Amino acid sequence: MSRSYKGDVSAEACWSALQSDPQSFLIDVRTSAEWNFVGFPMVPENGQDALFAEWQTYPTMAVDPRFAERVGAAVRAAGGSEGSKLYFLCRSGARSMSSAAAMTAAGFTDCFNVLDGFEGPPDADGHRGQVAGWKAAGLPWRQK
Repeated sequence: MSRSYKGDVSAEACWSALQSDPQSFLIDVRTSAEWNFVGFPMVPENGQDALFAEWQTYPTMAVDPRFAERVGAAVRAAGGSEGSKLYFLCRSGARSMSSAAAMTAAGFTDCFNVLDGFEGPPDADGHRGQVAGWKAAGLPWRQK
């Protein structure tokens, strides 16, 4: 099965790309509840600010029908374009695949899914953030 976006990258590869290309964007597509209660990723100092856009809106978890329009406008407002590298991040890598595909369908050519997302899969005790993903990789993040 072929994917409908550019590719999948590890959290570490995403961080490296954000460091080396200050015109690339990290787009966190989790819910506002996740940003507020779980935490959110930080980006390299020389890069673009992370963009935060819910793919699905809590609590109904309905997909935002204007997602691509809103994210496209935010990327352009920050000086990006349809050729900018966009890295999509969710909790574990599923919503980010869908959002990367949606942005590719909207004409953005370099959309990537961050494998394992912000928290990754649960460990043997059912806790996230220890096995894989942004937090487990030791990349910078904050909690409000």
